[in-house]
Amino acid sequence: MQERIAERNKKQEYIILLVLGTMIALGPFSIDAYLPGFENIANDYHTTVSEIGLTLTSYFIGISIGQLAYGPIMDKYGRKRPLLMGLGMYLIASLCCMYSPTLDWLIVSRFFLAVGAAAGMVAAKAIVRDIFPVNEVAGAISILMLIMGGAPIIAPTVGSMIIESYGWEMIFLFLAFFCGLMIISVSKFLPESIEPDREVNLRPVQVIKKYYGILVHEKFWNFALSGSFAIGAMFAYISNAPKLFMENFDLSQKEFGILFGLNAGGLILGSQINRLFLKKYSTFQITFFNSITLVILSGLFLINVFSGNTFIISVLLLFLMLFLLGFQNPNTTTLSLEPFKKKAGRASALIGSLKMILGALTSFILSQFHTKSSLPLAAVIFICFMASFIFLFRFSRIQEPSYQLSER
Repeated sequence: MQERIAERNKKQEYIILLVLGTMIALGPFSIDAYLPGFENIANDYHTTVSEIGLTLTSYFIGISIGQLAYGPIMDKYGRKRPLLMGLGMYLIASLCCMYSPTLDWLIVSRFFLAVGAAAGMVAAKAIVRDIFPVNEVAGAISILMLIMGGAPIIAPTVGSMIIESYGWEMIFLFLAFFCGLMIISVSKFLPESIEPDREVNLRPVQVIKKYYGILVHEKFWNFALSGSFAIGAMFAYISNAPKLFMENFDLSQKEFGILFGLNAGGLILGSQINRLFLKKYSTFQITFFNSITLVILSGLFLINVFSGNTFIISVLLLFLMLFLLGFQNPNTTTLSLEPFKKKAGRASALIGSLKMILGALTSFILSQFHTKSSLPLAAVIFICFMASFIFLFRFSRIQEPSYQLSER
């Protein structure tokens, strides 16, 4: 009887992870599916590809602000109701993107699209922290990475097919339809994971104080910022990928979609190998070693750009960096959330917001360089990975030497 109950509970956990992973996939799909259409969008609005990059910047800003708003709301009212409201906003914003008459309209619509998507990002990490023991959170997040990681692989290909057959506007109709399916899935399969805490104060001053209390926690501060800078490097690559591959290396939309998907496959592969490494090594040990390796790889990428920007070397180094980011993202998130239980919603929101702020900052910085050179991209990636390592190194110096082993 106990074995049946355990089996049923395990099955329910996998269903929940499937729903959460698919829901989080809205985020990367919202970014990657329309990347192959940058040139088409630029032509329709009579502007440049760099200007279209502002639709990515507005998305990152919206998802940063949205997560900060959803954190305390989900701690006060539970996870499910705010999540459904966010998905509803996403659906409406998708249709607004589809019918955008001007670039400014599209930029604003992308902002609200991101605010809606933010609900899923906050809810997913918080629900995992609600349901799973601390020592299983990294593995659960790695499973989410496997599910959501499929989006960057298929999104550019799907986007290219839709653009070639129906135009870039239809991508957003596809996203609206996908969101509608997620609303049904969340309503039917996702249980409420916490008791709403009516004592949570939603007054702005109190919300800021609570966030500040989480932010200054020594463990949160170091791991959240380390993870955020690493993600900043990833979004620098994402925002600059169309320019890098289609303008610098003259790839077609279809070729870009395939290559972008292969690189994203490295992210998924890393997240799953991470689960195997977690059985033998501590989360911190894996994260610290990978951070050193990422600094070395990004340095080599910078050298490659200086020495002629060879296509094969660029693709190989980017694949390896994305592969190691498959380790860093779930691990830094897990280490950041570990001190929090009742505040998991707010802690999850703050982590996500910090990551998206760095993503918005790196994509905005790169949009200001109106050049075909890959040097700005390589420099930003190197600086981000170096900053990420510095926070991990700082934490390793202020903790007792036994932490790296006892953390397991």
